[in-house]
Amino acid sequence: MSRRLATAAKLGLAACHLCGLVSKVGRLEGNSLCPRCGAHLHLRKPNSIARTWALVIAAYILYIPANMLPIMQSGSLFGAQADTIMSGVVYLWTSGDPPLAVLIFFASIFVPLAKLLSLSFLALSAQRHSAWHPRQRTRLYRMVEYIGPWSMLDIYVLALLVTLVHFEALASITPGPGAIAFASVVVLTLLATISFDPRLIWDPVTAEKPEDD
Repeated sequence: MSRRLATAAKLGLAACHLCGLVSKVGRLEGNSLCPRCGAHLHLRKPNSIARTWALVIAAYILYIPANMLPIMQSGSLFGAQADTIMSGVVYLWTSGDPPLAVLIFFASIFVPLAKLLSLSFLALSAQRHSAWHPRQRTRLYRMVEYIGPWSMLDIYVLALLVTLVHFEALASITPGPGAIAFASVVVLTLLATISFDPRLIWDPVTAEKPEDD
C-alpha cells in the first residue's frame, strides 16, 4: 500500500516568515496570524513567481546601461575621463594588476548575469511545475543566495576611490550613471532571490512521489 508524502503544506502548517514559528493555517490562508508575532501566515509566498519574474526582467533591462554607461567619472588638471566597468577591468589588466581585474570582472559582470540566468531558470522550472533534479535546483538557489552580496564589490571599490581622491585638491572622482544602474541591478537581484519561494521546487516532487506504508 502506498500513500502520498506528508508535507507541512498538506498538514496545514506554515512557518512564520518573521519569527519562524510553525503554526496551523486556517481555511482562509491570508487571514491566519502568527500567534507569537502577529504576522500573516502563508503556506507559500504570495505571488512568488510573478514577483520574481518582475524583478528579474527589470534587472535584465538595467543590466545593459549598467555595463554600457560610465560607472566612474574622474577629473584632474590633465583632463577628464569616464570609465565603464569593462574599461576599468581592461585598465587594471594592462596596468599590471590582473588579479584585481579578474576579481572585478567576476564580481561585477559575470556574477550578476549568472544570478539573473539562474533565477530565470528557477522561476521558469517552478512555473512549469518541473520535477527535474529538485536537489540540484535547491543547491543552485542556495548558491545564488550566498553570492548575492559579492555583486556589490564594484560599488565598494568606487566608494573607496572617491574617499581617497577627495583628499587631493586637484583631482576628483564621482559616480557615473552606470553606478546607479549597476546598484539597481544588485538590489533587484537580491529582492528577486528573496521573493522566490524555494519550496515551489519540491511541490511537484511531493505531489508525485509515493511512500511505502
